[in-house]
Amino acid sequence: MKKVVFLLSGAMAALSMNVMALSNDHTNVSDDIVAQQRANLAKNTQGKGFGPQSPRNIEAAAGTNPVVFNKAPAYTQMNLCNIHMHKNAEHAGGEFSKFAGNGDGMGYQTGYVYSGTLTKSESKPLNQAVCRSEHGGLQTGDTIEVHYVHSSAQVTPGATLGACLSDSIKNPQFRVETQVFVLVNDDKALDFGELTQHSVSNGYQQALNIPNNTGTPIEYAGSTTGPKYNEAGSPFQVTWSVRPKVAKVDINTVGTWCEDNTFKEDHAHGVRNLVTNPDLLSPMQ
Repeated sequence: MKKVVFLLSGAMAALSMNVMALSNDHTNVSDDIVAQQRANLAKNTQGKGFGPQSPRNIEAAAGTNPVVFNKAPAYTQMNLCNIHMHKNAEHAGGEFSKFAGNGDGMGYQTGYVYSGTLTKSESKPLNQAVCRSEHGGLQTGDTIEVHYVHSSAQVTPGATLGACLSDSIKNPQFRVETQVFVLVNDDKALDFGELTQHSVSNGYQQALNIPNNTGTPIEYAGSTTGPKYNEAGSPFQVTWSVRPKVAKVDINTVGTWCEDNTFKEDHAHGVRNLVTNPDLLSPMQ
């Protein structure tokens, strides 16, 4: 038995090393691996009562998940609790419908990117990437999906989803206002510091400058995201509001934000595989 356990441990370690190597080489895993992750997600959620999941294609309305929950109030009647970003869009559709590839199998170098074009000056790369982490950094031309997370609990902005929870209310409602940006080398583009500015407004913690000119948001019932849910269901219920148009933001201001912000965010997170199983999607009107 010990020998079998040792062999299994060795195999798992080798698999982990191979996945890490893929991550470092920015090599796409095969379609078979992504298909297996989706199959595991279906298996691990089947018959267990999980609610609708995210992210999804915002242009595809089909969904058969039977779990229903009340829509969260408008974000102007909730408290901003967290702002963070993902490298590449987690959602698909609108002006971010171009698939980046399967990535490393752990949420990086995958997702969806801006399907438009940039000028030569907007595309000029920086000498060094910003918001760097072990998975790389952000460079001119990259796409990010920004999540403005709101809670019905009486909370203040802070780090992680924990900032959205309260000892006084154990089951608050969540709403995520979502905006996809493309990073440009242009000091006349939007300033990320201004886009994430927050203060109390009408009695609520608010992000003061969420874009309001990037199309009518697509609203749907879903869940929290992130690559840790590639093979497991998220238990959190979230009302999503995803804007279909991409806005241009000055990459230098994004780098400055990563150096110091209320949310202790210093890099872009990975993305969860797009959820395509109708059993895990809410119907959209």
